[in-house]
Amino acid sequence: KYFQLNHKRCLEDHELVVQVQASMNSDSRFLFRKNYAKYEFFRNPLTFFPEHMVAWCQETSRTIPPSQLLQNFLATSSCPEIQGYLYVKEVGRKSWKKVYMFLRRSGLYCSTKGTSKEPRHLQLLADLEDSNIFTVITGKKQHGAPTDYEFCIKPNKGRGELKELRILCAEDEQGRTCWMTAFRLFKYGIVLYQNYKIPQQRKTLLSHFSAPVRSVSENSLVAMDFSGRIGRVIDNPVEAQSAAMEEGHAWRFIQYKNILKYILNVFFPSAVIHIAQLWFHGRITREESHRIIHQQGQVDGLFLLRVSQSNPKAFVLTLCHHQKIKHFQILPCEEDGQVFFSLDDGATKFTDLIQLVEFYQLNRGVLPCKLKHPCTVVAL
Repeated sequence: KYFQLNHKRCLEDHELVVQVQASMNSDSRFLFRKNYAKYEFFRNPLTFFPEHMVAWCQETSRTIPPSQLLQNFLATSSCPEIQGYLYVKEVGRKSWKKVYMFLRRSGLYCSTKGTSKEPRHLQLLADLEDSNIFTVITGKKQHGAPTDYEFCIKPNKGRGELKELRILCAEDEQGRTCWMTAFRLFKYGIVLYQNYKIPQQRKTLLSHFSAPVRSVSENSLVAMDFSGRIGRVIDNPVEAQSAAMEEGHAWRFIQYKNILKYILNVFFPSAVIHIAQLWFHGRITREESHRIIHQQGQVDGLFLLRVSQSNPKAFVLTLCHHQKIKHFQILPCEEDGQVFFSLDDGATKFTDLIQLVEFYQLNRGVLPCKLKHPCTVVAL
C-alpha cells in the first residue's frame, strides 16, 4: 500500500508499482506489509456485505440470495448496488452533511431528496473508472469528521489536489468496509477474482518449468500423496513435479529454521531469543497492537507477541478470532531452577517463546484458534 496526503490504500496485484510511483507526490511513500484480509470477502462475503446495504438498481424490493452475492457483483450483466447513509464533507467547508448514497458500477450517487432513487433526484459524486478509494488516517483530527470511519475517493487526474477529494464518513467499521470493498469489486470486477486465484496457478506453472533434475535411480521411484486416509500414486507428471518441489522447499525451510534456532540458542539465552522473530513487537501498548492487527486484516489466527505493560517479566499474546482481538498473558514460572513460559497457568510449559508459538501453531490448546498468520511490517 502507499500513503498520500494522510490517506492510504492497498495496491491491487495487477497494478504496476512504477506506474503508481509516477503519479505519487514527493511526500508519499510505500509500506510493504502483508494484508491477510485482502481477499477475505471471497471466502466470507456475508460478513462484508450486510443484507440491509445490498439491493438491486431496478427492483429495490428484491433481495440477492447469499449464494449468488459475489456472482452478482462480478457479472457485468447484473446490477447490484450498495445503499445507505454517509456523512459527506462539503467542498471548501468544514461542515459535514448526512446524505443517502448509492454505489453502482457507473459511480457513487447521492439522493437530493431523502432516500429517493428516481434519476432526477440522483447526483453523481464520483466516477469509479477514473478514481481510487483511500482510507483516511487522521480524518477526525484533520477534518473534524463525525466518526472514526472516514474514507475518500480521489480522481486519478490532478495529482491529489485537496479540492478534488470526496471525503466521506461511515457510521461504523462494517459500513466503511462494505463501501470500500464494493468500490473495488465494481471498479475491477473479475480481475480481482483472477488476482485471488493466480497464486495457485502460478505455483503449478513454476513447478512445471523448474522441476528438479532426476537421476537414473530416481526414475525407478514413484510420487505418492499421503494427504488422504490412504496413500495414492500420483500419475499426473505436473502434479508429481509440483509435489517434489513443495517437499524440497519444505525440507530446506525446516533446515534453515533449525540452523537459525541453533545460532540463537548459542549466542542468546533462551529468555531473549524471541527478539529476532517477526511476530515479536517488543514494548508496544495494547492500543498499538490493536492497530497493527487491524492494518493486516482481522482474520482468524492473526497474532503477535509483546511485552506485558502490567508485568515487565511477562508477555502478551494478541490474537484475532471472529474479527475480535483477544489478549492472553504469558507468565514465567520456575521449576527446579529453570524458567518456563506458560499461558495456561503452568499446565503447558515451554522453555522459550519460540517453542510456545510453534506449539500453538500446531495445536489450539486453550486458545480459540491456532496461530496462523504472524503480524509483520517492513517499511521503505
